[in-house]
Amino acid sequence: MKIVVLSRNEKLYSTRRLVEAIEERGHEGLVMDHLKCDIVMDDKGPSMFYKGEELSNIDAVIPRIGASVTFYGTAVVRQFEMMKVFSVLDSLAITRSRDKLRSLQILSRSGVRMPKTAFTNFSRQDNQVLNHIGQAPVVIKLLEGTQGLGVVLAETNKAAKSVVEAFDSLKTRVILQEFIEEAGGSDIRAFIVNGEIVGAMKRQGKEGEFRSNLHRGGNARVIKLSRTEKATALKAAKSMGLAVAGVDMLQSKRGPLVLEVNSSPGLEGIEKATGVDIAGKIIQYIEDSIARKRKPKDRVKA
Repeated sequence: MKIVVLSRNEKLYSTRRLVEAIEERGHEGLVMDHLKCDIVMDDKGPSMFYKGEELSNIDAVIPRIGASVTFYGTAVVRQFEMMKVFSVLDSLAITRSRDKLRSLQILSRSGVRMPKTAFTNFSRQDNQVLNHIGQAPVVIKLLEGTQGLGVVLAETNKAAKSVVEAFDSLKTRVILQEFIEEAGGSDIRAFIVNGEIVGAMKRQGKEGEFRSNLHRGGNARVIKLSRTEKATALKAAKSMGLAVAGVDMLQSKRGPLVLEVNSSPGLEGIEKATGVDIAGKIIQYIEDSIARKRKPKDRVKA
């Protein structure tokens, strides 16, 4: 099979590991920068060009779409879908996951446990949104933030109001979220491939840091999930329509609480913490999915 990894940087750990896993299983792996793909539509049907050459005979794509280029990246994935090329991630599911507010609304509708969260068309004369969360401390997040950037812990109601006012003056939308103190600056990431948890790690933020992101200097270790944690992670990924996902959860007094469902989770942290060949699991998912697709339908007996 010819499998394309849509990535802007072929040197990234996740991209390299996916190409290695593709080739180890006897397939041809290609890395393509989705921003250099041209989408063409006419009465002959959808087509795709990369650096001036029309793409053909592509069996599957693995989207690694950065948050800053979600619009164009998902348009490229959608075009491949229109060309009947199998995609590890559904373009609509990527779009859902990248809209932080929309994803939380979907999780809430599906009954997924999460920290209490509020969003409002804030005005400086209305402090009501803080009352929806309860007393400080409260976490304030930019809707467009990634890797722990744009996340602020306000220790008091007065500080929270000041932070929200500051963001509002910049015409920047934020959400307010309940602070789970007992999590102790740590969270859990469950990595899911095709409805199965293939690895899990606990990430701990550095001393004095309430954010546990590895990009912020945190560390990770393998963890065995409880039955409730497994069920919560699988339910979250399913509600978002993601076959491959990283589900981030906090351990709280009332059970696991989902923070985010990531449609482009990094492989480095989870593979090094667990020792599991996660990239290989993703390629196996492609193989199984395409095999089922190509399998002839059983004839109905007369």
